[in-house]
Amino acid sequence: MIGILVAEHLPLVRRGLVASLQCEADLKVVSDVGSGEEVVPSALEHGPEVAVVDLDLPGVDGFAAALRLHGDVPGCRVLLLSRHPNPGQVRRAFAVHALGFMSLDVAPEQLADGVRRVAAGRRAVDSELAVAALEAAENPLTRRELDVLRLAAQGARSNEIADQLFLSVGTVRNHMSRIMCKTHARNRLDAVRIASDSGWL
Repeated sequence: MIGILVAEHLPLVRRGLVASLQCEADLKVVSDVGSGEEVVPSALEHGPEVAVVDLDLPGVDGFAAALRLHGDVPGCRVLLLSRHPNPGQVRRAFAVHALGFMSLDVAPEQLADGVRRVAAGRRAVDSELAVAALEAAENPLTRRELDVLRLAAQGARSNEIADQLFLSVGTVRNHMSRIMCKTHARNRLDAVRIASDSGWL
């Protein structure tokens, strides 16, 4: 019997995941939580073999929860779920030591098979997404450019970014110009989208 922790903030979706997994004779949901903050404490209490975690958890997101589990509950392997999967997310999932990565649109039997694979220490990733992740371009942005772009993604203007990073406004604008050139973006918002989809932010 494989013990599973389900982490999903939408109650209806969480109940659906729990019900789907409980239908399998060899799977048992030992805990379900609605936030990223609850993942590690619940895993420590219930000792699941696999955590099925939604990326879009409020507060502590799925990536952060997976990384915390790896550090604090290494015996619990992670399968991440995404509503809008892309190659960048796959790369980030591997970076936080998740073994599985699937779309929330997968069939119940695919999810169950993914849980079994992850419990056995094998990867469970859609083959097309895995290939796309391997083919995705490496991050061309410097650490400082990423700092600038992360603040821009939060809606900060050039003068606000300059204040937070102790730079001049001109330097921030130069960074943004290089970012747009490297990402082949049309504008700042496009650069944020491209970097997010590629898993660089």
